[in-house]
Parts: sequence; structure tokens; C-alpha cells
Amino acid sequence: MSKRGLPTTFRNIVKEYPKVWKAHEQLTKACADAGPLSRKMRELIKVGISVGAGLETATQRHAIMAKQYGAKDAEIYQTVLMAMTTCGHPKTAAGWSWVRAALEDAPKGSKTTRKRKK
Repeated sequence: MSKRGLPTTFRNIVKEYPKVWKAHEQLTKACADAGPLSRKMRELIKVGISVGAGLETATQRHAIMAKQYGAKDAEIYQTVLMAMTTCGHPKTAAGWSWVRAALEDAPKGSKTTRKRKK
């Protein structure tokens, strides 16, 4: 995976199955529009879900996106820490290392790498 890009396999699936990707994007938008959560809050929630599910790439991607939408590093790390009592130490430790790697690889001084959508 490039530092800021999506994983190659993911990009290949999107390219091969554009209708599936479009449906996924529509579902994502419908879920986002279903309530009052801000984009920052939704990304933090996705960090927590990804840690709990043991999804390294998703954890990293959503940590970067949470930061892009205004989350401070401390908020992202607390989100990971919240997994401790629900998912256990091993998943929390793994999530912590994934987030640390993602945030350390993020370009310095850059809050966003893509156009913001509300």
C-alpha cells in the first residue's frame, strides 16, 4: 500500500467491479446521511470497529481519514484504547501499532490528501 493511497488489491477490485463499488459508495453515503454524526466522529468509530475486527489496512486508512477530518492524534489513540475492555489487549496492541505506523507515515503538516465531503 502506498503511504496515502488505497491498497493495490482494493483498487483492482474497484476497477474490475465498478457497479459493486458504486453500490458500496451509495450505501456508505446512506449510512452517513442517516444521522447527526460528523465525518470526524464517523471515522473515529470506524477506527474502533476496524481494530475490533482485526483489520489492519482499514484501521490505518480510517485513522488517516479521522485526522484529515479534524481528529487529533490523542483522540485517535483513545479510540484504539477503548477496544481494551471489549476486544482485549492483543487487538488493542495491534491496533495501536497500526495507527502509529499510519500516523507516522502521514505527510507532516498536511491535514488532508483529498477533497473533503460533508
